[in-house]
Formats: sequence, structure tokens, C-alpha cells
Amino acid sequence: MFKIVGHLALVIVLTLLSQLGGIAWLVAQLFRRKLAAFLILYAGLSLAVIWVAPLSGRVALNCWERGPLQMHSWFYCALNRNYVTPELAVLLQDTAAAVDQAYPGTVTQVLDASFPFLTGFPLLPHLSHHDGRKADLAFYYADAGKYEPGATRSPFGYFAFEPGPSDCPGTWLTLRWDLALLQPLWRGLEVDAPRTRNLLRVLAADSRAGKIFLEPHLQDRLGLHSAKIRFQGCRAARHDDHIHLQL
Repeated sequence: MFKIVGHLALVIVLTLLSQLGGIAWLVAQLFRRKLAAFLILYAGLSLAVIWVAPLSGRVALNCWERGPLQMHSWFYCALNRNYVTPELAVLLQDTAAAVDQAYPGTVTQVLDASFPFLTGFPLLPHLSHHDGRKADLAFYYADAGKYEPGATRSPFGYFAFEPGPSDCPGTWLTLRWDLALLQPLWRGLEVDAPRTRNLLRVLAADSRAGKIFLEPHLQDRLGLHSAKIRFQGCRAARHDDHIHLQL
């Protein structure tokens, strides 16, 4: 009984993390070497959905691309969190190209996007990445004033918060984690203001872009004022470590 419960728990966790992992683990139970079978099955499924997902209206952002638009980490690709609608894929490519034209050599990095299938399927811990129409972008960073292509303060691009005032009251009913113990561990880089400002202006001027979430103190710091660039609210995760974009 405990073994069955353990397998079910693992299926749930793998499904929530990668959407396909639970299926791979269930099928792997038919084989003697379950772990090896799981890894092979999961890799096979993840490769197959690159060609299958477009049938459901989503495409994979290229995990090997070395151009102006790149996935930030293999982690997001390995967990199938790099899928978007074709319209969002083109918007991201056009935006990255525009920033690279203004600042040659700039790399625009995508963090979490969506899973390949099923509108409404949650992409935890996000509240809204469930339809392929949203993606998170990493900030551009500089070291002592020099732009560092592809660099982020934290390994996965999240949770390295920029200091600034907040009007949100302290409450446990929130996703606005401070993660204060982690902050001293991150790299001592500063947000590259000119590139980040240019990125946001390009997005705000594009009719395909809808909401862009960024903390108010960063909007003020960058001198940005647009109806599209807004505060996400006190119940959602902080957005002074990344930019949220949606169609």
C-alpha cells in the first residue's frame, strides 16, 4: 500500500514539474530497470512533443539557439517549460532582434513559459502560465557598468530581487517571498538600465503585447510610464527579479 502511494505521489510531482514525467514514470514500471527506463522514456517523450505540440497550438522555443533570443537554462527545456503560442514566439524573436539592433551583442533570455499541452494546466509556482500566451524574461545585467551577455544574478534567473519600496502589507497570504537568506548568495551584478529600458519600451509599443508586469519601484527607476507596464498585485509573486510578458 505504501509503495503504491509513493508511486502515485511521485507521478503527481513529476507531472506538476514537467507535465510528461508522470506518464514516463508510470510506463517505466513495466520494465525491470525502472530508473533507466524512465530516463529513456522521458527523453523520448520530450523530444517527440517538439513536433506534436504544434498540433495543439504551441511551439517550443529553441533550446540550442545562440542568437539574440535564448532560453536561459537547460532546466526549463528539460522540464518542458519552454512552450508558447506561435504568435508569442514571433513577438519574442522580434523583440530580441530589436534590442540587439539597438545594442549589438545583447542576449534576451526567456525563463519559464508554458507546458506543451492543455490550457489551464498549472505551471507551478506561477498563477497564469497555463495557456502558452505568457513568458518570463530575465533582466539584462552589467558588472561594474559593463554588460554581461547571458549573465543573471541567480542560477535560474529568479529570486535575485532588486531592492526598492513596496506598498504591500506584510501577510502570509501572499507569494511575495523575500527569500532574504538567499540574497547574499547571488552575484553582485546590477541591472543594465539602458537595455532593460529599451526592451520594455519595445514591448510596450508592440500591439501584440498585452500586460507587462514589473514592480513599481523599477518602473520609476527606469522612467517607464505605459498602460501596459503595470503592478501585478500584492498576492502574486514579486516582479523585481524578472519581467512577465503576455499577449
